[in-house]
Amino acid sequence: MLVIARSELAQIFRNRLVLVTGLIIPVAVGALFLYRHDDFSESAGTGYIAAIVVFTVMAFGLYTTAVTTLASRRQNLFLKRLRSTAATDRDILSGLVAPVVAIAVLQVVAMLAVLGAVASRPARLPILAVAVLAITAMMVGLALATAGLTNSPEHAQVTTLPVSLLVIAVASWVGLTGTEDLTVLKRALPGGSATELIAQAWSGSEPLGDSLRLLAPTLGWVIATTALARRLFRWEPSR
Repeated sequence: MLVIARSELAQIFRNRLVLVTGLIIPVAVGALFLYRHDDFSESAGTGYIAAIVVFTVMAFGLYTTAVTTLASRRQNLFLKRLRSTAATDRDILSGLVAPVVAIAVLQVVAMLAVLGAVASRPARLPILAVAVLAITAMMVGLALATAGLTNSPEHAQVTTLPVSLLVIAVASWVGLTGTEDLTVLKRALPGGSATELIAQAWSGSEPLGDSLRLLAPTLGWVIATTALARRLFRWEPSR
């Protein structure tokens, strides 16, 4: 796994498409929200900014990049060659996805640290960390499932767009309007309960038990996307 991860990390910094979608876009959008944090904080609170930053990085930096990477490795038969080695399927996928995950998490940590410095600090840092990890797991599951439907790296720009826009739209909707209305729907959508959890972790406004219960829908999405990935993921190009 570590050998595969090191090789993949080197490939990431050589691929211009991956650099743009995985590094430049989420950093640029995150920087915009950080720069305009006063405007957004007045209408929705600092927790909303934190949620949008997290989902922007996870949607473009992790999800889109992971799908592009896996589609590329399948297209050039690298996945097929790896399966002929002693590495297990889990080691192969973990090695290919781990660098993307690490970069995305580092970006999130850096941006949230800046947000905490220029605005307000999160009241419950452990809950915030748990929320970020749950979102990461959900987006990895979605990436593996989407990769099974993606025939090439170029095709990934099409197949990843609906999910990327959906999770960011849900985070914006929940962050701006709260969950007093349409509570069940908002929390059930991918990213809805996680957005509320991040907002509560930042403000510390709700009892700890109530916040932890918000993890359930996101963990449900992790289970569902993992099952979907097992069904859809392909190791060889379609014929």
